[in-house]
Amino acid sequence: MAESLFNKVYNPDVLSCLANLSNDEVFTPPEIVNQILDMLPQELFKNPDTTFLDPACKTGVFLREIAKRLIKGLEPQFPDLQERIDHIFQKQLFGIAITELTSLLSRRGVYCSKYPNSEFSVSRFDTAEGNIRYKRIPHTWKDGKCIYCGASQKEYDRGGELETHAYEFIHTITPEKLFDMKFDVIIGNPPYQLSDGGNGASAKPIYHLFVEQAKKLKPRYLSMIIPARWYAGGKGLDEFRNSMLNDNHIIRLVDYVNAKDCFSGVSIGGGICYFLWNRDESKDCLFTSIHDRIQSTKERKLNEFPVFIRYNEALSIVYKAQAFHEPSFSECISTRNPFGLSSSERGDNSCDSYTLYSSGGTFKITQEKVTAGTDMIHDYKIMLSKVTSEHAGEPDQSGKFMVLSKMQILGPNEVCTDSYLIAYHSSDKTYVQNCYNYMTTKFFRFLLLQAISSINLSKDKFQFVPMQDFSRAWTDEELYRKYQLNNEETAFIENMIRAKE
Repeated sequence: MAESLFNKVYNPDVLSCLANLSNDEVFTPPEIVNQILDMLPQELFKNPDTTFLDPACKTGVFLREIAKRLIKGLEPQFPDLQERIDHIFQKQLFGIAITELTSLLSRRGVYCSKYPNSEFSVSRFDTAEGNIRYKRIPHTWKDGKCIYCGASQKEYDRGGELETHAYEFIHTITPEKLFDMKFDVIIGNPPYQLSDGGNGASAKPIYHLFVEQAKKLKPRYLSMIIPARWYAGGKGLDEFRNSMLNDNHIIRLVDYVNAKDCFSGVSIGGGICYFLWNRDESKDCLFTSIHDRIQSTKERKLNEFPVFIRYNEALSIVYKAQAFHEPSFSECISTRNPFGLSSSERGDNSCDSYTLYSSGGTFKITQEKVTAGTDMIHDYKIMLSKVTSEHAGEPDQSGKFMVLSKMQILGPNEVCTDSYLIAYHSSDKTYVQNCYNYMTTKFFRFLLLQAISSINLSKDKFQFVPMQDFSRAWTDEELYRKYQLNNEETAFIENMIRAKE
């Protein structure tokens, strides 16, 4: 009976269908789960004492795939299938669901019944939740934000008919008391973000809170699949990035530049990654980069640079550019809101002091409204959009990037709103034109791309781009020769970056 039920769980695989749906809380395809499980020492699945926790169950797919391996690995210790299943589900597998619905879905996927105390459960429990718990808890509000996850009180202070999205695992200072036991492996795919009540669709990442909370439990192994935006950007992720890059217990990291290569049909800005953290081992990380049907693996130090470069093939090019010890182009990028004008500013067309460029068009504005950037108002300058050309950081159908979107040379007495940045300014129009041409080269945009992990541009994203002598013009061919790039390196740039008119 147990063997018959167990076999029926996997044919057809409804979780593969669910994994293709787009959702803020992305379902994990079983094949990706198994790639993550392959990183773990396989001896874990032959040990009847190994314990596993998924702190963010959605479909139960992680626990289900672990159960499959344990059922095979523990056969010598437990020849009787039912005895083996009872031991695995009741003593080795544990989960915390993120909503009441996903608790039912997870139990159905793991136990073959949404109520594991029923006769239809492959392993009979005394309670209706089994080892997959769900507890509806409130946020703890202070000044309109949750003190644990930063969610907006305006958005999530809800009635009982709606989910609070106050995830139990990260809404406690004592996570070890949730099950009151030690776990050998903590693994899963946590929720990625929550609305923080800011302008528009402003959201705060929360996936890093699951990683940090899991580390507090000191498991032997920790593996999670999370957005890769932490490599170089992301709201509130500076401390997390510094912690991750300097944590030499991260021994494996797998990166998907395009999240759709991992989660079919789902766009996630900056791509997706999963990692393996080993409490008892400290060494350089074995990093695998997957992009444009290319997979490359290289042993690397994650903290080699202030941000993480996700293309192994790009490292030698960055090294050659830095060998010249030239100033960084980031030094001539303005801070956010270069002239102190908000994106909603439309000026006053009855005046004729300055010309204002905004995402809404071109207007006239009085001198008094310009509260910053006075040192460059009367110069020629390069205006560029503060968002990249690519949607969600994804390449086009050919696998290439444009990187920079709108660029324009502004003249004296021309300013812009905070929809744009200013890159380089000079009273000499020739210098500005030469700089503009340099910014359109594939070499420039390729090095810029190495520090980008979302659609947003800022001063620090230009850190790998070297300054040039703008008394002369530059072409890609001249730059390739100057930095002594070989045929393989130039081909990598040419195949990754689109030509820009």
